[in-house]
Amino acid sequence: MSTTNDDPNIHLTHLDDQGNAKMVDVGGKDITSRVAVARGHVSIQPETLRLIKEGLMKKGDVLTIAQIAGITGAKKTSELIPLCHPLPLDKVDVELTLDETECRIRLEATAKTTSRTGVEMEALTAVSVAALTLYDMCKAVDRGMRIESIRLVQKSGGRSGDINIED
Repeated sequence: MSTTNDDPNIHLTHLDDQGNAKMVDVGGKDITSRVAVARGHVSIQPETLRLIKEGLMKKGDVLTIAQIAGITGAKKTSELIPLCHPLPLDKVDVELTLDETECRIRLEATAKTTSRTGVEMEALTAVSVAALTLYDMCKAVDRGMRIESIRLVQKSGGRSGDINIED
């Protein structure tokens, strides 16, 4: 696998001219308000959904614990993702919604910062960690759970402008 890029039209920001990993210098960027929203879901069995809804999971309040884990994950993103800048987070919201029609738990995380770089990775990490926590807390009763469709759906602020990718 090549670590360099020979296409002059593609600029890989996390590699130097010799193909070595580097952290992007954001020092020259303006400090702006930035927001990112990520979504995903965990598909589960109907019985698992019922146990969660009725608060009968043996490990406790699955939704609240997953919500707290997601917020914690967002706060620790730079420790988990190499070359990711540590950001001062202004706010992180993680919402988990039971979807009885589709038999899944929907996850949405919103991360906000006032900084020189975007907060997309923090929103994506929040959803990912919340989903993993749901899996961990429910695996004893549902080994067939699936973590699915984790993606960025919105971002605002910064040079690249706003992005809205609604499903």
